[in-house]
Amino acid sequence: MNRLSKYNDLEWAIGLHRCMLEIVGLWPQQNKDQYKEFFSKLRMLFNAMIITCMLTIPALAQLINVWGDMIQIIDNLQLTISFLITTLKIFIMWYKKTALLLLINKIMKDWTRVKMDEERNVMLKKARITRLILKVGAFVTALALLSKLSSVFFKEYIWRVNNLTNHERSLSVPTHYWYDVTSSPKYELTYLAQAIGLFACGITYVGVDNFFGLLILHVCGQMENLHQRLLHLRKDPDFKAVLKYNVKDHIRLIRSVEIIDDTFNLLLLAAIGFFVILFSLFGFLALTAVNLDTQLSFAQMSWYFFAGGALLIHTCLYCAVGEHLVTQCEKIHSATYECVWYTLEPKAARNLTVIMVCAKKRLNITAGKMFPMTMSTFCSVSFVMHVKYDIILYLNYDIKIIF
Repeated sequence: MNRLSKYNDLEWAIGLHRCMLEIVGLWPQQNKDQYKEFFSKLRMLFNAMIITCMLTIPALAQLINVWGDMIQIIDNLQLTISFLITTLKIFIMWYKKTALLLLINKIMKDWTRVKMDEERNVMLKKARITRLILKVGAFVTALALLSKLSSVFFKEYIWRVNNLTNHERSLSVPTHYWYDVTSSPKYELTYLAQAIGLFACGITYVGVDNFFGLLILHVCGQMENLHQRLLHLRKDPDFKAVLKYNVKDHIRLIRSVEIIDDTFNLLLLAAIGFFVILFSLFGFLALTAVNLDTQLSFAQMSWYFFAGGALLIHTCLYCAVGEHLVTQCEKIHSATYECVWYTLEPKAARNLTVIMVCAKKRLNITAGKMFPMTMSTFCSVSFVMHVKYDIILYLNYDIKIIF
């Protein structure tokens, strides 16, 4: 494989993720050009400022204003918590930039080093999965944001049909600003700022999550290649040198997983809590609207559907890649026992114990260093959601009786 082909594979594998994170200034790259470095920091600062100043703080102020009205509080929290989680993602990507840059450099070395066609095909397969998840997640998130932004126009249409002319202009996000937003052009500029903030929030949310998936699936691809090399280790004439290379490669992958876990464990804990809370809020609002015979607009129903779908996709992504990592780690542990070690010389067979000991400890991506991110965790969270929906149905039944 020539050098140009290697860089083409690298660009194809990480190009979409880099483009999305570079838009918001969060791609972990050490630019030698000072101007590029400056504009990258400027984009990150602009992204953080518009999400914080135009969305998060005004939404929290509105939350204080509507305190006491359960429906409005829940309607506010579904967005306010999203903004807080996105702000946490920006902080983590900025604070852990050095560690993430080390991981990116390892990915670049893996793609540009000399490798067999079978290893390249495995890496391309993992990269194809990450690109597909990124495209689907970005598409669903874009539909959710468009439905939220279009809710203003649906409200105006309803007001015109009902002949209500003395209504207050509303915004897509329930917020409170310290100026009059109902007069032009303040209303139009505020609406535009909210639209920019929502898309910046969406790009950050999707980009960081899929960047996490890219890191884990790349490590899984390297472990799958290591597994294949261990299975054919006995056939290699230079057994000692190849084993030494495989042990070093395995230790490198273990350290990569530890760096990823140290970087994202707090974020994953917050994401799991966010998933449980937001789905409960969506369920409560939807069931309340049905039980109280409140008519939901098309934009509201689209928002619940697409926002819930995007959240479900990304939460499943956390758990699915964590499960895949555990599976690949177990394969490496099994491969050391399947390489016909009993036919080797005793001194050569003892060298296998190094990789056996390393592979014995199961690698996990954890949420807050408390529980592993696997599909069993996802099923446990789904069970909790099922119990909460039963409680919500009971509460809504009581509300319907009261009214």
